[in-house]
Amino acid sequence: MATTPIDMQRPEGKGLAAGTLGLWGSTVIGLASTAPVYSLVATLGFVVLAVGAQAPIAFVIAFIPMLFIAFAYRELNNDVPDCGTTFTWGTKAFGPWVGWMGGWGVAVAGMVVLANLAQIAGIYFWALVDGIVRNPEDALLADNVPLVTATGVVFIAAMTWVSWRGVEIGERIQNVLLAIQYLALAIFVVAALWQFFAGTAPDPTPFDWSWFNPFAFTEWSGFVEAVLLALFIYWGWDTCLALNEETKDPKRIPGRAALLTTVILLVTYVGVTVAAMMYAGLGETGTGLGNEANADDFFLAIKDGLLGPLGWVLVVAVMISAISSTQTTILPTARGTLSMAAYKALPRRFATVHPRYKTPSFSTLVMGVVAIVYYVGMTLISDNILQDSILSLGLAIAFYYAITGYACVWYFRRELFNSARNFFYRFLFPLLGAGLLTYAFVQSAIDMYNPDYGYGGGIGPVGSTFLLGIGSLAFGVLLMVLWFLFPRAKTFFRGESLNRETPVLVPEDPADFARSIDGGLV
Repeated sequence: MATTPIDMQRPEGKGLAAGTLGLWGSTVIGLASTAPVYSLVATLGFVVLAVGAQAPIAFVIAFIPMLFIAFAYRELNNDVPDCGTTFTWGTKAFGPWVGWMGGWGVAVAGMVVLANLAQIAGIYFWALVDGIVRNPEDALLADNVPLVTATGVVFIAAMTWVSWRGVEIGERIQNVLLAIQYLALAIFVVAALWQFFAGTAPDPTPFDWSWFNPFAFTEWSGFVEAVLLALFIYWGWDTCLALNEETKDPKRIPGRAALLTTVILLVTYVGVTVAAMMYAGLGETGTGLGNEANADDFFLAIKDGLLGPLGWVLVVAVMISAISSTQTTILPTARGTLSMAAYKALPRRFATVHPRYKTPSFSTLVMGVVAIVYYVGMTLISDNILQDSILSLGLAIAFYYAITGYACVWYFRRELFNSARNFFYRFLFPLLGAGLLTYAFVQSAIDMYNPDYGYGGGIGPVGSTFLLGIGSLAFGVLLMVLWFLFPRAKTFFRGESLNRETPVLVPEDPADFARSIDGGLV
């Protein structure tokens, strides 16, 4: 496999496939990155356990900081459309050390979630096989850890190849996979409401506007827990921005796609939650959303009663959701490390771009290999440790999103009050979003410090989830210091290769690129 090293003097930017994506393609990839079906499966039950009937408003409230940070992404991208996103913006605003850690936050979040997505895809693949061909007396294939792990590795390898092969083929695949997910969600909503109005739902619960009352939360701890859980299901929309250099209009389309993605997710999550509550109610037994036994997978608990022989549709949808997000999760991390290497914040090898496919070839392959090693390693050590690493994911997410929000305010500090638009979109909204996520980070860290939090216990009085979450960020500090010691890193850490005045290494004129596989919608 031949690769071409990045030359910072090349006028065409970093060598990526400029002009490939339009608004629709960017939005599809942003939606796929959030894995909407899987996110609902993993989160809905726990949110209901935390706040009961206030689950819909919890999703709405969690949407607010995401929207505010999306504004920050849009404004920064309009001025600095670089695929390094948080790394590049953080460096331009606060200097190399903060910027490097922002890039590490993106990388570690991607690595950890890939392991989880691969495991879910493997489990649901074999659950589907169990439902079709298994003899009732045989052991469940979905419970076979080596088999599930091997299948997850195959999925990571396959999606790494798709990402390496090119963003065009990736978008075509994501169009199909996302359509399947939303078809399954539509079937779920229609079936749930049909049974509600027909009187055949297990616990029909009439819609009540009080579900959207933000003042009806009875416990602050439950409210905080629900919002923190809901933050996870919105995460991933920023992939739109990581592909900014591959869109027809790098300055406008990615920001619009990010905002559109978050709004579509809000409608999706609230709509499905309301339908589920009307169908199953909030009871603590049977298919009720308040039943702890169903919390980790509500769809599996109700699929047979809701869809009968078509229950496999929901199993396929969750599997597709996990596989789809596996591919799109690789994209922002690979492009982030590409950008870091282009500005000498990582070894030069990470900046190689495939001469034919125009993808960050080495970064993509490294991401796939690291994710496989991490997944297999965590599985061999303990499944509980793997699950705790997933629970700690919120720390990395809140960390780099908050850096982005603060970077927006500081980067534009000289023009914040030049207009009402600047005041809201470059100051107030990003600052509020960053503040809310800072609180989420601190509160999560405090909760995770307790050894009873999560599955793996802890070391003495310190919980394993806290150690994994804070430890992964601290490991980034160690790597940063080690890279600082290399001669090639000096220009970055001295602020020479990337600073506020550094021109972005991207094409400036979108009119130069007529090619767009979805029409380049503006």
